[in-house]
Amino acid sequence: MDDGKPTGPQAKWWSRPTTGRPGRAEPESRAPGEDTPPAPPGAGDPAAPGSAADPSHPTASAPDHPAAPADAAQPGAGQASHRPRPSGAPLHEPDAYSTPPYGDPGPWAPAPPVQRPTPAHGTPVPPQAAAPSPQHPSPVPPPTGVQGGPAPVQPHPAPVQPQSQQHPTAVQQQPAPAPVPAQWGQYDPWAAPGQPLTQLGPPAGTEPGRRKNRRGGAFAGVLLLTLVASGIGGGVGAYIERNGGLTTVELPQASRTTTDRAPESVAGIAASALPSVVTLHVSGTAESGTGTGFVLDNRGHILTNNHVVAPAGTTGDITVTFSSGETATAELVGKDSGYDLAVVRVRGVSGLKPLPLGNSDNVQVGDPVVAIGAPFDLSNTVTSGIISAKQRPITAGGEKGDGSDISYVDALQTDAPINPGNSGGPLVDTQAHVIGINSAIRAADSGKGPERGGQSGSIGLGFAIPINQGKRVAEELINTGRATHPVIGVTLDMKFTGDGAKVGTKGADDGPAVTKDGPAAKAGIRSGDVITAVQGQRVHSGEELIVKIRAHRPGDRLELRLTRGGEELTITLTLGSSSGT
Repeated sequence: MDDGKPTGPQAKWWSRPTTGRPGRAEPESRAPGEDTPPAPPGAGDPAAPGSAADPSHPTASAPDHPAAPADAAQPGAGQASHRPRPSGAPLHEPDAYSTPPYGDPGPWAPAPPVQRPTPAHGTPVPPQAAAPSPQHPSPVPPPTGVQGGPAPVQPHPAPVQPQSQQHPTAVQQQPAPAPVPAQWGQYDPWAAPGQPLTQLGPPAGTEPGRRKNRRGGAFAGVLLLTLVASGIGGGVGAYIERNGGLTTVELPQASRTTTDRAPESVAGIAASALPSVVTLHVSGTAESGTGTGFVLDNRGHILTNNHVVAPAGTTGDITVTFSSGETATAELVGKDSGYDLAVVRVRGVSGLKPLPLGNSDNVQVGDPVVAIGAPFDLSNTVTSGIISAKQRPITAGGEKGDGSDISYVDALQTDAPINPGNSGGPLVDTQAHVIGINSAIRAADSGKGPERGGQSGSIGLGFAIPINQGKRVAEELINTGRATHPVIGVTLDMKFTGDGAKVGTKGADDGPAVTKDGPAAKAGIRSGDVITAVQGQRVHSGEELIVKIRAHRPGDRLELRLTRGGEELTITLTLGSSSGT
């Protein structure tokens, strides 16, 4: 009756002694009563092939460890009987280096034989490492030599008893030694159960040559990475040095304030006057132009220069743009070329702010002034300067050739920059009161006199019509549509080159030079007299005399100084009136 114990000869379990390997864990001991597999036949014969004394046998002991008992197992005994190893010379000389039975050999120790221990009961074995059966024998790996090369293996039969039911790992009969699979060289019988196979020596494919090549490639990679990092770091450092850092530069700035400017400052004057200043765009059949004007009253009347609205003619268009950006169509109320003034009117516009008028007789040379206009169509432009001179006799126009478009102005001179487009704009004092109408400039490309619309720009010689004269003319244009000119009733010799204004010998249409029953005739002025002063102001030419006369109103009494035949005379007359154009 089978009681679960082996009945035939069993393979002896090879146990590893611990005397030669300090620090190694003891192999797991068997419990009392546990069967010990018997040794194969011939185990007691040291010289027999396959015995423990045979160096080529898988169960041969290491030379520096005591040999395991090699008593032959008695059939059916249930446990192995042991007997001492026969006395005699050891298989190897004592190893002073304690070369282990596994692993690479010591410097001078002979290579240990390849051993193939049978796993203990319950130790998992990979499928490829299972014991071969008689029907499927597996090759046995050759022993390893001292230098790692294969050593010759002597074939020896190893009679193995049939595998019992209690010991499924019993060694089977092996027909012939064959190369042991690679996994046996990596298998550690003393490892913990279930651990993966360990590999002795370098991994497969890691020959010394390849290792050097890999080390060389790794070094090249590190070197390349270092060079790239150095370049990037240098570039970043240069950028930081040039730009002062990687962060966004924020410059210090004063906080915003809402402090109002002093009313007499340029900013205060501009803030007060700008809402009353407008820009005019004029277009006609032949030409167009741009100028400036300012509001006179709440009814929509706007004062400007005659030469600003002249391109519109009688059928052109006039558009007014306010400082707020709103626009409106304007109509012509009246104009006068002799004074170079005109009035237009806008309708249906609310919220108009008239600009207060000052008194040009109170102006003194050196007083600060501000000019406002749209030079070159740049609306709401503000410039500042002073009054450079007063009562500058200037003439402008004359494009028609007959003298009908010539304007005579006893002007205020200013160094406030005035350019084409400023014409008709206000010249204001420190109280933001109008003291003049900007009308002309002295252009750098012309030395003959002030030029309207000179394209050379300001050279610091600007001229404005005094507001006292502008006020009178504007009132006449609004009330009657025409302006009146003060006259003395004489025809002047404009070709006279001497000092003063000479009365001509013939008048218009070959009539007398002194108008009959005119102001001059009543005062006793004769043909050929030379007028040298008006109201005590010196006169050097005929143009200057006209300017001085037109600076007054019709009906004003004037004191004139003249020379007749080398004799100086002083007379008084009352100015007459003529209709302007």
